[in-house]
Amino acid sequence: MSLTRRQVGSAALAAVPLALAATATAAAAGPRTRTLYIAGDSTAAQKYADAAPETGWGMALPFFLHREVAVANHAVNGRSSKSFLDEGRLAAILAAIGPQDVLLVQFAHNDEKSEDPTRFTEPWTTYQDCLRRYLDGARERGARPVLATPVERRRFDADGDAVPTHGAYPAAMRALAEAEGVPLLDIEALSLALWQRLGVEETKTYFNWTATEQDNTHFNPPGAIAVARLVARELLRTRVLAPREVRRLDEDVPASWITWPDATA
Repeated sequence: MSLTRRQVGSAALAAVPLALAATATAAAAGPRTRTLYIAGDSTAAQKYADAAPETGWGMALPFFLHREVAVANHAVNGRSSKSFLDEGRLAAILAAIGPQDVLLVQFAHNDEKSEDPTRFTEPWTTYQDCLRRYLDGARERGARPVLATPVERRRFDADGDAVPTHGAYPAAMRALAEAEGVPLLDIEALSLALWQRLGVEETKTYFNWTATEQDNTHFNPPGAIAVARLVARELLRTRVLAPREVRRLDEDVPASWITWPDATA
């Protein structure tokens, strides 16, 4: 995911303030059991009107959680586990997170950018080192850290089989989760299986394919909803969330529920 106009424009500037504002608004509306914070990249991030129909899965996650669980989506386009840290974005989360909250961490798409030293990490060394800082920061504040392997891109081989694209990063995250004793949502494996089941043509209806763009990384509303459903099911399976905290796991969620706010709002 190379940096584009969208990645360095209004979405990058607005993402953290809007996420913090959403958290504050949720708190003002009444007591909540917990808040789920998302640290991640453009596959999860809030999108704005100028990016529609591109949709981050974090935008759809609230549809699968009961209202007492707030979602504070701090994911930002183009960030890696390293650049997110270096820009102070984890610090912003840790300033707000508290006991009983959840910090959900999904990175790798941009950690893979070996040509960019501001983002690149090596799977078994610096990638794991960066991820540990998220885990330690959450634990120090009484929150629960959760790792999510990166959602897969849409890529098929000549035989029509969905192929993985993230190299050693998912394996490195799985190993870290086991070593650190933290829940792992294996979204990489689950999304790859979903793309395989859907096939070459039907997967196009889940990604940001338009008349002018063929994007095999970012989602449209149906794709974001499908991935958010995987995330919610994994949060339940790993007992990060209780059954009373999730909903609609097997129900239809209309794409029309997705909305894109104006970036200046």
